[in-house]
Amino acid sequence: EALRREGAPGVVVQPIGFLSDHMEVVYDLDVEAAARAEALGLPYARAGTVGTHPEFVRMIRQLIEERVMASPIRLALGARGPAHDICPLNCCLAE
Repeated sequence: EALRREGAPGVVVQPIGFLSDHMEVVYDLDVEAAARAEALGLPYARAGTVGTHPEFVRMIRQLIEERVMASPIRLALGARGPAHDICPLNCCLAE
């Protein structure tokens, strides 16, 4: 409703909290959210979950191999590098 009031031309939903489609994703997004968007006159699309996409499976395998084999090479995207495995002292202080 807020998107409609703000003049959004439509909505794309990405279920980032879920790795695969299952009944909760399908019902909540493909049924309920799609129906609500239609009732509001908003075009609606849902991006797929990663599921068993080969690139995702490859990434999970690489992460496991890095940890199991204690590989000194850690793949990472971006300028910040890979995350640490164990938080250093005072790493995650409450703000």
